[in-house]
Amino acid sequence: MRRYRSKLAVATVAVAALSLFAAPAADAQPNRPAKPTIVLVHGAFADSSGFNAVIERLLARGYPVVAAPNPLRGLTSDAAQVKAVLDHIDGPIVLVGHSYGGAVISAAATGNANVKALVYLAAFVPETGESAQQLAGQFPGSTVGESLLPVPLPDGQVDLYINPKVYHANFAADVPARDAALYAITQRPATGAALGEPAAGPQAWHTIPNYNLISGADRIIPPAAQEFMARRAGAKVQVVRGASHLIFVSQPRTTVDFIERAARETVS
Repeated sequence: MRRYRSKLAVATVAVAALSLFAAPAADAQPNRPAKPTIVLVHGAFADSSGFNAVIERLLARGYPVVAAPNPLRGLTSDAAQVKAVLDHIDGPIVLVGHSYGGAVISAAATGNANVKALVYLAAFVPETGESAQQLAGQFPGSTVGESLLPVPLPDGQVDLYINPKVYHANFAADVPARDAALYAITQRPATGAALGEPAAGPQAWHTIPNYNLISGADRIIPPAAQEFMARRAGAKVQVVRGASHLIFVSQPRTTVDFIERAARETVS
């Protein structure tokens, strides 16, 4: 029975992905607005598979979901890639970004009237001219510098990984050690250029309602830095005490409840 349920869940996700751009939400009724599409954008040192538990819960609640690709090559080019995905989605969107993905969605959503809410998960919320690297070091408590494992690339760039030896302790402390070891192996690197590139142009959080889920025991983006960015952005805030940087993995139900709150309060 457990194997059958697993296969059914995979099939459900596949069907949702195939039908997303062509069909309205399944619960749409003549006098009831369709639910917004939830677009999820991962950050550095992770990938979209980390959202699996979040996606399953969102689908169960009737939301269409897209896990947008984030190349992690450069802030401007990454935002352009996500923007292209957003431009092909009909109807209202709630756009969610984790970590560096927060900087990406802040640029990608600019000028898109369909994006009704921005949801930041343990994320960077830069102002124009600020980089993820700068914001991580603006307050004490980040271990990101000592955690990085650089891999030089043929073009002169450097790919940055979280050293698997410290991934659990510094990146995912409230995730079971066995799971954290797998995430450490499957993590996707970001270039040093991407993390150091300043945000350019208007930032979407100036004009779009935003929500900020703060990880209270974060060792990558210190909670004080997250609170500073959230307060500056005028965000609606929830702090999850004891949560690590990988909050959407360790706290999927809380994450989905927070995303749904943003959807409920901004999409009519």
